[in-house]
Amino acid sequence: MLILGLDPGLGTTGWGMIRADGNRLAHVDNGQIRTDPSMPLPRRLALLHGAIVEVIRAHRPEGAAVEEVLGNSNAQSTLKLGQARGMALLAAAQAELVIGEYHPSIVKKAVVGTGGAAKAQVQAMVARLLPGVKLTGADAADALAVAITHAHHLASQRAMLRRVS
Repeated sequence: MLILGLDPGLGTTGWGMIRADGNRLAHVDNGQIRTDPSMPLPRRLALLHGAIVEVIRAHRPEGAAVEEVLGNSNAQSTLKLGQARGMALLAAAQAELVIGEYHPSIVKKAVVGTGGAAKAQVQAMVARLLPGVKLTGADAADALAVAITHAHHLASQRAMLRRVS
């Protein structure tokens, strides 16, 4: 199964594509989508949405996972992050993908083993779980971590369903 992970941000949105076959994971591609801060907000959101749509068209994933918004003290920044996240969810929903949403602490716990892991620890584990990966940046690494989390959750769900039936 191909899974698209998204780490939304208005300035930079990271994306990562993995192939999950049971517990085996393989890196497919990753990148970052950047918007120009001098552009009007609606235009930045439209560019972000269009770029995610293009990633989906190019790779044809079967599922997607989007990191949830972690609130901060600046309400305006949180709102803009939420709007970028909305564009990611919209693009995935329009492609009729099965979408998972994960809090950053859940992603860190799934990839590193602790919900309070540092970014460097997440990047190191992504590199270990996806041998040979060449990361295009920290946001792409985070997106791959979100995709890995989704793959683990789907595998756990399938295992539980097999036990029940």
